[in-house]
Amino acid sequence: MLKLMRAPAKYIQGKDALLSTYDETKNLGKSFLFICSRSGEKACRAHLEQSFAGKEAAIRFEIFGGHSSEGEIQRMRDIVRAHGIDCVAGVGGGSAIDTAKATAYYEGLPVLVIPTVSATDAPCTGLSVIYKDDGSFSKYLFYPKNPDVVLVDSTVIANAPVKFLVAGMGDALGTYFEARMCARAKAPSLENGGITRSALALCRLCYETLLENGARAKAAVERHLLTPDVEAIIEANIYLSGVGADNGGLCVAHSVYNGFTALEECTAAHGSVVAFGTIVQLLLENAPGAELRQVQDFCLNVGLPVTLAEMGVTDPARVAVAATKACAPGESIHNMIGDVTPEELTDAVLAADGLGRALRA
Repeated sequence: MLKLMRAPAKYIQGKDALLSTYDETKNLGKSFLFICSRSGEKACRAHLEQSFAGKEAAIRFEIFGGHSSEGEIQRMRDIVRAHGIDCVAGVGGGSAIDTAKATAYYEGLPVLVIPTVSATDAPCTGLSVIYKDDGSFSKYLFYPKNPDVVLVDSTVIANAPVKFLVAGMGDALGTYFEARMCARAKAPSLENGGITRSALALCRLCYETLLENGARAKAAVERHLLTPDVEAIIEANIYLSGVGADNGGLCVAHSVYNGFTALEECTAAHGSVVAFGTIVQLLLENAPGAELRQVQDFCLNVGLPVTLAEMGVTDPARVAVAATKACAPGESIHNMIGDVTPEELTDAVLAADGLGRALRA
């Protein structure tokens, strides 16, 4: 298996970065469609309009329907064709970004990604989650390249509710440990290639950044302050985790999230469940006790779950349902050396919960 690395062609991050949007993207075309969530338009439109003011470029804003659905993607494609759009931009959270990525892909156009929260590492990845028009899951859409430009305005991220930053740290927490296991097992990355030393270095830096800057970044964003700690965590959540996971692969932690989507009572965000799944993975691989405790302490310090109850799951019998789904064929949990059965995963989840309850006592 050949090793490979992929990443966005350009990544921009910083205070008031939106004001530089035109200068950083003018090579992508003369007509831009900004596909926005409602909150994304509210947070970004004024600065985007200011950036393009007086320039030889046309901009159009559209509020998308809330899901990256097949019908919504087709609606945006129709707008692209009707208005001669050269570049498609996604402004908002994961669904707005996925809608923009898919629209650009099907129309053969460049894509600009402008995340307004750092809740996941989706902005930098070369894939989208696509839903049917009724809101049910349809497919993962894998692209031949990563986004052309990812532009992150740190001021916007710092002014978003802190829960999004914390969820993003949870998603990023799994990055190094999942990639480490994929490398050991010689499993492929999300780009279906071998894992490079460069990818593992990014993944390790992601984890080290979380430990060093995470708690202070959370404290700052609770007051909507932009500090060097916040800048470091934004980069970890969006770039290091996104490029790291893309090129390092997934394992148990993300399968635990997928499994827990079968439980209606599970109310935790994606990243929160991935963080708990990371603890589960460390138990399954019999990681050193000091490493396990370091991850648990990090979760406690920044407000990520270490127990089932914190995710809304109070009936231990329900864990087997989630474990069965998590171990379905094709799930990334099978990248684990020696594989994992639903029974083994159930036991590891309950063990992680027990350890977490003891820490909370």
